[in-house]
Amino acid sequence: MTTDHQSPLPDASRPEARDRIYRSPSGIAGGALLLFIVGWLGVDALVSGHGRTPWLALAGLILAVPVVSAFTLRPAVYANDDRLRVRNPLRVIKLPWGQVASLRSHYSNEVVDTSGTKYQLWAVPVSLRARKKATRQPLRGTGGEGRLSSLGRPSSFGRGAAADAPARPETDRIMQELRETAESRATADSAQGEVTVRWAYEVIGPALAGAVLLAILLVTG
Repeated sequence: MTTDHQSPLPDASRPEARDRIYRSPSGIAGGALLLFIVGWLGVDALVSGHGRTPWLALAGLILAVPVVSAFTLRPAVYANDDRLRVRNPLRVIKLPWGQVASLRSHYSNEVVDTSGTKYQLWAVPVSLRARKKATRQPLRGTGGEGRLSSLGRPSSFGRGAAADAPARPETDRIMQELRETAESRATADSAQGEVTVRWAYEVIGPALAGAVLLAILLVTG
């Protein structure tokens, strides 16, 4: 997960703040592996296949590569001082912080705008396993842990309670960071505007072409 930040300047002519970028390492790794397998099998069928096999392999590649890439490599969340940009498999949503009503976590992480429309954050998936692990993690420490000094402050002997608290899952930490940004920037002049949604035609077009070609080959076969 990469994080970039640039402090805002007071004047309106300041350049746009640099984005903090959030992506799913496991999604990227899984997508790269799937693309390798799909490419290996597809190219092998193209080179050594006979009859209609190369054409079927070509149609399958045209369909599979953009779909796999869209759901694994493509998702990302970009956040700066002015807006949240969510790049999902088939859409790109830009939400100025003034339009963000809440960021919610349940079985998926999602952002809700002021009109009540929900958008899932594909790049920040919820890990129920990590949550359960964090909840079950026992407190560890020495015998002096949790004691107070004579001044009423945590004792310096052993680790403090904060150090012994269960580690938060990474995606929960990211959501909390986004919530804090939304709260602090909601009324900023530069964080106002309209929510925009753009369809990812660069993904939909090739995938649709591959699906049509594959369907024609199967029907005419």
